[in-house]
Amino acid sequence: MKMKKNLLLITLLLLGFITKAQKFDDLAQTPPMGWNSWNKFACNVSDEMLRDIADAMVSSGMKDAGYEYIVVDDCWHGERDSLGFIHENKEHFPSGIKATIDYIHSKGLKFGIYSCAGAETCAGKPGSRGHEFQDALTYAQWGVDYLKYDWCNTENINAIGAYTTMRDALYAAKRPVVFSLCEWGDNKPWEWGAEVGHLWRTTGDIYDCFDCEEDHGTWSSWGVMKILDMQDGLREFAGPGHWNDPDMMEVGNGGMTTNEDRAHFSMWCMLASPLIAGNDLTNMSEETLTILTNKEAIAVNQDSLGIQGFKFADKDSLETWFKPLSEGNWAVCFLNRSAEAKDIEFDWKTKVYDEFAKRDLDAAETSYEILDIWTNQKMGKTKKVLKTEVPSHDVVMLKLSKK
Repeated sequence: MKMKKNLLLITLLLLGFITKAQKFDDLAQTPPMGWNSWNKFACNVSDEMLRDIADAMVSSGMKDAGYEYIVVDDCWHGERDSLGFIHENKEHFPSGIKATIDYIHSKGLKFGIYSCAGAETCAGKPGSRGHEFQDALTYAQWGVDYLKYDWCNTENINAIGAYTTMRDALYAAKRPVVFSLCEWGDNKPWEWGAEVGHLWRTTGDIYDCFDCEEDHGTWSSWGVMKILDMQDGLREFAGPGHWNDPDMMEVGNGGMTTNEDRAHFSMWCMLASPLIAGNDLTNMSEETLTILTNKEAIAVNQDSLGIQGFKFADKDSLETWFKPLSEGNWAVCFLNRSAEAKDIEFDWKTKVYDEFAKRDLDAAETSYEILDIWTNQKMGKTKKVLKTEVPSHDVVMLKLSKK
């Protein structure tokens, strides 16, 4: 059996050199939607937990809302065998991780796994450095659909080279895999990531708070608003098959109010960010589920045009964001970052031009119907000046539809 594995690996390696390696096209044409274990469970991962999460994703309605990936993050690993092949932690995955993956596939979901470009992962488990083609082959045999590839313990290796090597390994293994580059933005992956992967982290890790910094000494985790500010200037690099990733969501993890969770989710939708939940799906409040499954907000995120939103105005902690949508429609989000409610008075005849999309919001010539995405209430048309209030640390999110 081991000899067969070696022969297959050699064949795949040769194929990787003979054929032109690339990432898998036609994947992630809209931002990936799913769930990742790290934000809530960290290293406490197991077969039982992942099966429970998969069950909850289906029964809660999240699958029907568009979520499809169950991604196990760090610490699923056991050791490498004498030939260098990685194995799962047998205590946490007693039937083998392939059995877990098969169960998740049986639910109509897809499975994602985690590794690292360094010799060790961030939690000190075996990384993929020097084993990229072996690991890609193993993932293909297991049925993996998504790889999150981290950047710990990389000892000054070249980021483009390291991520390209894993891209080539995945392609040689012949199983289509969404490739998530978790490089933290250190080497400007937005400038080269589109040829290598399907999404790339633009910042360090997210932290479960609205607007703060968690100082770890040599690095920091960032609150939602801090990460939002770090997206400035990046929208031109995003589009179908290649997305800016401001990190997994903290919605429902308890560090923020319902208003703040709603603002967090809304801005990730406006950013055309991957929507990767990070909470305990088996124990969600109704408020959390309502936020994560809002049909109209998700439609803004998943719009086929694939254009990231932009900040149009910022005055007295009240921001106005626009996102061009398909069929000539627009999404608009008023974000209140202050501790007090703010009044809005917005004249739709205001000149709004998106230089990236080469499109005007031509409300002076065209009448749009207005839908409040969070109340699901129609608010008339853009002929009248919009007057409303945005609660503290919350949003008013609207869809403008041509009729």
